[in-house]
Amino acid sequence: MSDEPEKSPEEPSLADRIGKKARRKIRARSKGPSSVWFGLGMMGLIGWSVVVPTLLGAALGIWLDERDPSGRSWTLALLSIGLVIGCLNAWHWVSKEGDEMHKDDDE
Repeated sequence: MSDEPEKSPEEPSLADRIGKKARRKIRARSKGPSSVWFGLGMMGLIGWSVVVPTLLGAALGIWLDERDPSGRSWTLALLSIGLVIGCLNAWHWVSKEGDEMHKDDDE
């Protein structure tokens, strides 16, 4: 018996993995370097996708609190709901970009 671990049939060989990384590097170099502005734009997009629903929820909650004299805090509830929606929205954008990167890897 050898001391080498058994490789599962689905696991790619070392040569396949190295070839895949090399193709990815060549493709990235052919596209040119990503600028700082691209990274800042992506962070801005994700940030605004969280901020906008949160602020809209807070604004609607303040408006409802002014009109509804009950003891409920609509501001807090709708702010929380807006934050959750914003985070789901940001997750959507990040997963979409991740899928694009993985799709490029598979090609």
